[in-house]
Order: sequence, then C-alpha cells, then structure tokens
Amino acid sequence: MSNVDGLSVCLSFDFDAVSLWIGSMRQQSPSAVSRGEYGLVGARRILDLLARHSIPATFFIPGHTIDSFPDACRAVVDGGHEVGHHNYCHENPGAVTAEEERIAVERGIASITRLTGTGPEGFRSPAWDHSEATVGLLLANGFSYDSSLMAADFEPYWARQDDVVSAEGPFVPGPRVPIVELPVDWALDDWPYFGLNWQRHHVGLRSPSDVYETWSAEFDYALANHPGGVFTLTMHPQIIGRGSRVMMLERLIEHMSAAPGVRFETMGAVARRWREAHPFEA
Repeated sequence: MSNVDGLSVCLSFDFDAVSLWIGSMRQQSPSAVSRGEYGLVGARRILDLLARHSIPATFFIPGHTIDSFPDACRAVVDGGHEVGHHNYCHENPGAVTAEEERIAVERGIASITRLTGTGPEGFRSPAWDHSEATVGLLLANGFSYDSSLMAADFEPYWARQDDVVSAEGPFVPGPRVPIVELPVDWALDDWPYFGLNWQRHHVGLRSPSDVYETWSAEFDYALANHPGGVFTLTMHPQIIGRGSRVMMLERLIEHMSAAPGVRFETMGAVARRWREAHPFEA
C-alpha cells in the first residue's frame, strides 16, 4: 500500500440496528424490529472487546440508528472510533431514485455531524451497491473514501465513475476519481455465514470455528503476500454480537496481534496514508 511494511487491519462494523429491517428488508413486525434492537446488545460487547485490546475501529452508522439510539452511538464516539456514512435508513442506492438517494446521503451526513461535530470521511453503501449517481454524490459531498466495491482484495485503489457496461460490447472503465476505494468481499463479512434470512439461498448459522478458519487463513495470506496492504473485516453488531461469535472475534484479534508488523487502524487513517503515498492523477 505504501512504503510501510506489515499489514493494516481494519475492523469495521455496520451498525444498522433497526434501519436494515425497515429500510432494505421492508419489514416492520415486532420480531424483525427486535432483531435490529439486538444490535445494541452486540454493540456493547464489541465496544468492550475493542477497549480491552485498545483497538480503534470504524462504525458505519445509518442516520436512522443515530437518531433512534443516540446513547449507543455516543458510546461509539466516546470509545475513540471513527463514524462512517451508511445512508439514512439503510437505503440501497440500486433500489431508490436518484433524488431519494441524494436525500439519504444528505440526511445521513446531517445525523453524523450532529453526533460527532464533523462530517464523515468515508462511505459504505448498504448492500454494497452503487447506482449511476453514487460516486458523483460522494464527490459532491466531500467524501475521502468508499468501502463498497470488490475489484481488489487487500490493496486500495482509486474509485471510478461512468463505466460503460453493456452485453453488446466490451466493458469500458470510466475515469478515476479522487476517492480511495477500500475494497470489501462477502468472504470477509459476517452476514453470509451467520445471517438467517429464511430465503432458500441464504441461510447462514455456520459455526464460529468455521468462520475463524476462513478469516484467519485470509489474514495469513494477506500478511504474507501484501506487505503494506489492508485487511478489512465487515461485521454487524446484531450478527457478530452473539456471545460465541464475540469469543471467536477475540481469538482472531489475538492471532492477528501476535503477527509482526500488524497495525489495527480506522479506515479513515488507512485512506489518508494511501492517498499521501499515491497522489491522484486524473
């Protein structure tokens, strides 16, 4: 990633709470809402874990979560963690109009600013989906980095806009823009392994030991083959916050901490250092 050896580890948490269920999932039943509320239990456990190990993390928090559960979100800030943008009520950019997306972005910024006193540096799209307007909205609102795309695994890169995507001709990448992309992947997300959505194609509930095996192997590969790179985990308090899964995450943290040259950092810190080492050229 830069002249710095070793590996940056970013523990990131999408603190969706109720917004996921009433936003993306379009559910308002007491059962669905209670699943989101459980995120408050998970968030407390995660904050305690991070404090025990003196680890800074990045929480992508929808504005709806901030407005609904201000004390829980204040605890994130008081713990010294970064707050990133996750739209207002977990709106998937691919499922709303351009105007609805603009409003979601602006409302999310306003909620974060009320919570932290400053606007967010980073953005993560709900469902990791972009519309044709997303990158332009990020540029217009001064975002420094995005963490929604998957064109790399352990190396940041410059985001693009206006790709030409057609089945009738070749894929043509659009121009790069001055937004650092910190890539993600479903293999390093807790939801596919542990999330239970009842659809035939998506029933998680894997054992924590299975997930530890995958995540630790991905980390070991990144450490050995991507010096100066970044290893990003995406987790959700309402998912990873179960007791056995928190224990697994602590075991993984201890494994990563024991490796030479590993740094636990916020995503904003990683993006700033990468930007300094790779001056943008249009």
